[in-house]
Amino acid sequence: MPKFKVCIEYDGGNYVGWQKQNNGPSIQESLEDALESFSGMKTEVIGAGRTDSGVHALSMAAHFELGSEQFSIETIKKAMNYHLGKQPITVLEVMPIDQNFHARFSAINRKYLYRILNRATPPALDIGRVWFVPRRLNEIAMQKAAAVLIGKHDFTSFRAKHCQALSPEKTIGDITVNRIEDEIQIFAEAKSFLHHQVRNIVGTLKLVGEGRWTEQDVIRILKAKDRSIAGPTAPAAGLYFAGADYDDNY
Repeated sequence: MPKFKVCIEYDGGNYVGWQKQNNGPSIQESLEDALESFSGMKTEVIGAGRTDSGVHALSMAAHFELGSEQFSIETIKKAMNYHLGKQPITVLEVMPIDQNFHARFSAINRKYLYRILNRATPPALDIGRVWFVPRRLNEIAMQKAAAVLIGKHDFTSFRAKHCQALSPEKTIGDITVNRIEDEIQIFAEAKSFLHHQVRNIVGTLKLVGEGRWTEQDVIRILKAKDRSIAGPTAPAAGLYFAGADYDDNY
């Protein structure tokens, strides 16, 4: 059965997340419905990540199988986008892929972007797509604090209360904090993340940026392995799945 890899961009503001659920529309369900609408076939779309409600994607990799070879990759892309209609979901790319490829389990690195709008006035064009923080943040202090989180650590202090991961240990390959005019952008890379890990890190770094904490406080929080002493969970609206990396075979 032919297998395809797709690259998807979406605004997750009005969805319950990537994964199908009973309490509302999901990105996964919308993609599967679009595939069935033009092909007449039911198929499962597997993503590289399972974003939460309100989280967006710049480049979500996914795969699916179609039980027919009659569709070209261009036909699949155009047909999926047509049947997605006015939903804020776009299929950017479609390609045939090896049967051994798995969008989730073959990924060797995942990247997230978090956007903070840091100015006195609220957003008009980016409502629901940034965290609006009117108080001026010190991005240099935030970068210094972020650097202590790079590497392999027990991230219990930064995982969600109901996180189902078997181990709190993760290895963060890189975290960067940069200001671009009125926007602070935080990039994080790892093979995988704990539930809410990036948002909890951002919530903590925001307090550093306000001058309430320093990098030494972040070290203390990390060592404490206690979620209750870290910063708040940053809003979902500012978080974007920015991409997944695979080895050269894919």
